[in-house]
Amino acid sequence: MKSCAIYICGPASNEFPLVSRLHNMPYAIAADGIRIHFEVTGITKRAPVLLVQGLGGEKNSWNLQRAALALRHRTIAFDNRGAGKSDKPRGSYDLERMADDAIAVLDAAGIESAHVVGLSMGGAISQIIALKHPSRVRSLTLVATACRNHQWRVDLLQSWADMASKDGMKSVGKEAARWMIGPRSFRRLLPALGSIGPLQLFNPANAFVSQVQAILTTDDRSLNAELSNIECPTMVVVGNQDILTPRGDAEEIASLIPTAELVVISGGAHGLHIEHASTFNRILLEFLGRAEKVFVPHGHAVAAAV
Repeated sequence: MKSCAIYICGPASNEFPLVSRLHNMPYAIAADGIRIHFEVTGITKRAPVLLVQGLGGEKNSWNLQRAALALRHRTIAFDNRGAGKSDKPRGSYDLERMADDAIAVLDAAGIESAHVVGLSMGGAISQIIALKHPSRVRSLTLVATACRNHQWRVDLLQSWADMASKDGMKSVGKEAARWMIGPRSFRRLLPALGSIGPLQLFNPANAFVSQVQAILTTDDRSLNAELSNIECPTMVVVGNQDILTPRGDAEEIASLIPTAELVVISGGAHGLHIEHASTFNRILLEFLGRAEKVFVPHGHAVAAAV
């Protein structure tokens, strides 16, 4: 039986420290020529961590994690296509292409492999990264995410896309907030959550709609069938108050990935990495430390055996 840890959180912090040690703000060029904006923070010679954002969000959503990781890791955060400072092309997106965008970021940063941390849609992208590019992934952390498009969630996301197309992103932000933040923290944290998911209101509606369609058109049956092929250390994190990707989604992922462990954060909702940042950061740092100790660079195990 797989382990499941449950963490009880205290009151959420109102402090949002600025990320320091900003090295550069370059662009990676995706296979189709799209520019993907990324930032590198932390210590260059330490184990790299790639942070993959969710639907409609931008890299600044990870600021609390980048600050916590800065003294132990080299951290790479980027804006998915359609968000932040990355290009926002019209037309269709798909999660497999967005996974390739993430690899383009690693290539541009000169990084052979990284610990991959994905939130929500970014968690689905991270699953694809681990399947398509296993040699690039030291460990996998899947946060507030899923591996299946349940019909109720399909209907919900489609309603957000329709709302964005008709009334603009501001209307989506108000609706999405109810799904992102736990009831105990809603009033206090809402003003500080402008970069989390659909609450990031400055992206054009067409780009948000394209990201939604990328989620909805993902072949989740094929994804589920392949998850057993993931071999790297994996941690699946969920908040017990997450109503967008509930605990059942996390349990399903953890049951399908042989190396996965499940962590439940009591009181956490979909935005748990902000709402309960100190608890999440502690769990993440502990896991990354354990994963780095067992990491063997691609090809080295074969060489050692010979």
